[in-house]
Amino acid sequence: MLKIVVCVSGGGTNLQAIIDGIANGSITNTEIVGVISNNHGVKSLDRAKAAGIPAFTICPREFSERADFHKAFLDKLAELAPDLIVLAGFLVKIPEEMVSAYPGRIINIHPSLIPSFCGVGYYGLRVHERALERGVKVTGATVHFVNEGMDEGPIISQKAVNVLDGDTPEVLQRRVMEEAEWILLPRAIDDYANGRIRMENGRCVRKV
Repeated sequence: MLKIVVCVSGGGTNLQAIIDGIANGSITNTEIVGVISNNHGVKSLDRAKAAGIPAFTICPREFSERADFHKAFLDKLAELAPDLIVLAGFLVKIPEEMVSAYPGRIINIHPSLIPSFCGVGYYGLRVHERALERGVKVTGATVHFVNEGMDEGPIISQKAVNVLDGDTPEVLQRRVMEEAEWILLPRAIDDYANGRIRMENGRCVRKV
């Protein structure tokens, strides 16, 4: 049974997609052993508690030094002992110590077709704002392994989503969630849990 920790920052729609996937059997051999948020009072925490999942808040603003936040974060992860860490809308840069401690065992969902609209400054609604400003006709989402760079890890899967006339950032964000994110992330977790994907030598290797 794959033990996962899901890291969140806000509403937790991707967390809910994972919870639902485990409940309906589209994600197999997997259990969520904990949810970690970097913000207090977000809906993600309510979703976790409603599903009976242990939920924790570790807020960087409550630490005088960033290194102290990193230590508290890593200590909680070590306590939960996950096989895989899932970043599901986690708007915090992952410390290098975490990447070193969990090589090939951290995945992230990003709301664009990497390498477009990714990297420093591209997160949440900003991604969709920039896509609309640029006038792209197709956007989407990407699941990737996490390395030391920002959105630079090996790509696991991508799914395209059409941009429609009249889209606002909020409307486009919702469509990308519904048509791509909530499909890709549960599938990637199930693939990992059943040995179909791994990160090897800096690449995503898919095994039949």
